[in-house]
Amino acid sequence: MDGDFSAPVPRSGLHGRPFLMLGSPGGHAPDSADTNWLDSRRRLDGWKRWLTVRDAGHFAFIDLPVLGAQIGATDPKAPLPGKRAGEITRDCAGAFFDQQLRGIPQPLLDGPSAANSEVVFQNP
Repeated sequence: MDGDFSAPVPRSGLHGRPFLMLGSPGGHAPDSADTNWLDSRRRLDGWKRWLTVRDAGHFAFIDLPVLGAQIGATDPKAPLPGKRAGEITRDCAGAFFDQQLRGIPQPLLDGPSAANSEVVFQNP
């Protein structure tokens, strides 16, 4: 989530294993100057989704925005409210694990929806 691949995905892929990429658009979109995610996604050979979250910052996918909002601390560079960032992170990660580990289909991962309009599906 919103970090770089510390080691490149092997040229042989991940032997069909599923992979969810969830990040902020700054640095983690297909047109970013840093091609780490783009290069890595191309090597993923199993089920995969690349999702970016509009108005999210680097710390949106941890507890910091949720806890910060409780004391009135926000990041003006990342206008997505902390509570919403937490909901999106929980929903996307939960859907991924339910679908991939429990075999329960998750429409959230099928494509854009009005209920999650901040979530952008990247398909480079």
